[in-house]
Amino acid sequence: MMETMRRLVHFVLFLAGCTTILSSSAEQRPIAQGTDLLSSKEHDALNTDLATYVDGARKQFSVPGIAIVVVKDGRVVFEQGSGERNLNDGKPVDVHTMFCIASNTKSFTATAIEILADQGKLKLEDRVVDHLPWFRMADPYATREMRIRDILAHRSGLGSHAGDLLFVPASTYSTREVVERLRDLPLATGFRSTFAYENIMYAVATLIIEQVSGESYADFIREHIVVPIGMTESRIDSTYLTPSDDVATAYTPQENGRLMPIPPLAWKNNQGAAGIYSSVEDMAKWVEVQLASGRLPEDRNGGTHRLFSAASQQRMWSMITPIDIEPASVPQLQAAQPNFLGYAEGWYLSDYRGQRTVWHGGGFPGTVSLVTLVPSLHLGIVVLTNQQSEEVLNAITFHILDTCMGAPETNWIEAYAASAKLDAARKAEESAKQTAERLSDARPSHALASYAGTYRDRWYGDILVWRDGGELRMRFTKSPRLVDSL
Repeated sequence: MMETMRRLVHFVLFLAGCTTILSSSAEQRPIAQGTDLLSSKEHDALNTDLATYVDGARKQFSVPGIAIVVVKDGRVVFEQGSGERNLNDGKPVDVHTMFCIASNTKSFTATAIEILADQGKLKLEDRVVDHLPWFRMADPYATREMRIRDILAHRSGLGSHAGDLLFVPASTYSTREVVERLRDLPLATGFRSTFAYENIMYAVATLIIEQVSGESYADFIREHIVVPIGMTESRIDSTYLTPSDDVATAYTPQENGRLMPIPPLAWKNNQGAAGIYSSVEDMAKWVEVQLASGRLPEDRNGGTHRLFSAASQQRMWSMITPIDIEPASVPQLQAAQPNFLGYAEGWYLSDYRGQRTVWHGGGFPGTVSLVTLVPSLHLGIVVLTNQQSEEVLNAITFHILDTCMGAPETNWIEAYAASAKLDAARKAEESAKQTAERLSDARPSHALASYAGTYRDRWYGDILVWRDGGELRMRFTKSPRLVDSL
């Protein structure tokens, strides 16, 4: 999983200060009473400006396609696709094009847990072993005291991204087999002592949802979230995509500047962590329900039908795990430094100018996405892309906020191009340092053939090593695509 925490923090926090919002001629849903949108003149001017800006940012950072939606006061006020969904066929991205939202799936999983809590089928204070008696961590205390709230908040004591090779490239382990391997992974820190982003505890959440509901994770998300909200352009993971679906191809930049397509990824043994595909048309509906504290659209004029309760919303947006705040990477981002930062249930929490922001980013190879909520302003923003450039998300989001706030114009495209150049220089320096430290005349201590054989790891299973001409090759037997030269 490619969570790019530092950069996401810098630009997401800026969203909270917006008090007015862009508007467009996109299809609009019913608006709540008492809202104050822009005049038609401002509407047209800003729509034209943003469309031009998005296209310029997309081209600067070599992103084939981008889709954006902005929701204000229960209404879609800007919705647009830009660029191409696939470089081979040239078909355009529109508001119905599906992108992988990756770790934004976690907020769906947290919502599913809270729905079950509303139904009285579990409590967030329940121990994991209350529902999965066979569950074991390497540490007995963590095993006994791990609560459902803990597995949603990245404070298990595991190291950052622990166990990700069990999901990507795809392995043949079942979700239960993945979770059973937690007993063989020593904690990197004290239980509940610090934040460390990982995905494997959401596999635990996946199993709890299935155990408590009696349904598969995919069926529960579909029947209890996707269908009630009316998200017809969303799929649980890439295995549910059909040939007729409008899907963006993911691309990753190569050293030669070209973009390489990435095949769709599916974490079938950890669906609760990542993998949902959705369009901005559908994500707007998701954002609207979140901002409405769980009320479904048809019931916002006095009805009582909810996806989840207001109490559940409060829990999902209450900080559980504090996160250290890193200095801004470049001076231009200093103004976006938060006063607080932390993780709740499937959402990050932070602030900007006294406004609380609730947000999450997601990344798979070749794609990044961002969902941001500013509850006090009834504002939601979703940006989906098919290239793993955080810079394009940053530049677009800051531009939107500057426009909303009437702030002095800043060339965020130029600023983030400079930031990307600085990062590239740092990486090149690190690579050169590693190359210089390598002993060019080093040779194996034994004949290559003596290293061949089957190696067993309690975490990853059997690993085959064999001689192939003048080199050694390696293959993880449980991960068929994890093959390479040593």
